[in-house]
Amino acid sequence: METLFGIPLPLFYGQLLLGLINGAFYAMLSLGLSVIFGLLGIVNLVHGALFMTGAFTAWILLDTLGLGFWWSLALAPLIVGAFGILIERVLLRHLYGLDHMYGLVLTLGLALVIEGTFRNKYGSGGLAYQIPDALRGATNLGFMVLPYYRAAVVGISLVVCLLTWALIEKTRLGARLRAATENAPMVQAFGINVPVLVTLTYGAGVALAACAGVLAAPIYSVNPQMGANLIIVVFAIVVIGGMGSIMGSVLSGFGFGVIEALTKVFYPQASSTVIFLCMVAVLLFRPSGLFGRRS
Repeated sequence: METLFGIPLPLFYGQLLLGLINGAFYAMLSLGLSVIFGLLGIVNLVHGALFMTGAFTAWILLDTLGLGFWWSLALAPLIVGAFGILIERVLLRHLYGLDHMYGLVLTLGLALVIEGTFRNKYGSGGLAYQIPDALRGATNLGFMVLPYYRAAVVGISLVVCLLTWALIEKTRLGARLRAATENAPMVQAFGINVPVLVTLTYGAGVALAACAGVLAAPIYSVNPQMGANLIIVVFAIVVIGGMGSIMGSVLSGFGFGVIEALTKVFYPQASSTVIFLCMVAVLLFRPSGLFGRRS
């Protein structure tokens, strides 16, 4: 059997695929966090709980209404995004202009409430969610077996991330959004309803988390802790990429998903800490992040 640095190639390629899958979830979650922080200045610790809510929404739609994966992929982000808009209108809007610590504490409390609610209703055990029939099976590429669903997850995530980047960087709406992050009063003076723009932006960031949750449901068991296990890593990736940097979040998410997976092959003891070690190094030498703007 062919090897790479003493590692069997099928194991190496399998871990590379696993890294791309985890990177897809990291990228979508960190993208939503960057969008929210860039405009609202809120450190959104409830993001992981909303990722979990997206997965549970897909499971509930299937269990109660019989709606399959594709319907859930379309509806769950809209439902959870609407819930995010409610959170922003009722709670977060009172924190704008205050120290980031207020938003951090509030969103942490919201995360605990949401996770506790789902735990009380559905328990702590995982709930199975089936892979859609169209994406069952796998293909043999010769050097590895590629499951169709996992390849689709990477592809869908890339498309969503690139569309989000294009919307923010290449459209008039994105230009208004970026202008509002720099000087909201001036944008308001031009007749643009900044509060509505802020609300919709938060809802869109939450919808990205919910979309990632739906994609994750067939891979991981749907359980109340699935978001809590990711959010700390995602925050580290956002810091590495640069707070508020859209492309930085996408590239860092996929990149560090692969780095984490390959570390499990070559030095498993460091796989759970490699991202945080990279974060420390980035903060020491480039505090604004790899793709962030220097103050």
